[in-house]
Amino acid sequence: MLAARLICVGKLGEKFWAAACAEYEKRLSAYCKLEIVELPEQRLPQSPSQGEIAAALQKESALIEAKIPAGAAVIALCVEGKPLSSEQLAGYLGGLTVSGTSRVCLIIGGSCGLADSVKARAALRLSMSAMTFPHHLARVMALEQLYRALNIAAGGKYHK
Repeated sequence: MLAARLICVGKLGEKFWAAACAEYEKRLSAYCKLEIVELPEQRLPQSPSQGEIAAALQKESALIEAKIPAGAAVIALCVEGKPLSSEQLAGYLGGLTVSGTSRVCLIIGGSCGLADSVKARAALRLSMSAMTFPHHLARVMALEQLYRALNIAAGGKYHK
């Protein structure tokens, strides 16, 4: 069974985000062993300088990289990434398992995104949209798409 780790910078605040994530965690239990790791977002002043943002991203990247499992295929969710259809994501994940990779690690950055070092480590840079979403919603969307992709790969009927 695929082991999937979702590393998220920032915590879920509102109960509705947590409820949505819990629903997909439950659904995913049939397809993978899922672990969600929440890391603290670095605090920044109201109008941070580029240097302050870079320093915050560097601190977050050290925390992220420490949580990436050895041998995992890393998927960084970032706006400059490649957009994939749900079927293409299913094919990508299927290709990983066929090649012997049993671990995947998806990474969602905080409000300032991800450090270049984290993106460089990724086997896939994935964009969910050219639009900007709050990272809480991105977490729900990532879990839903992971569920959809694994359901497609298993020949399920969730995807229409």
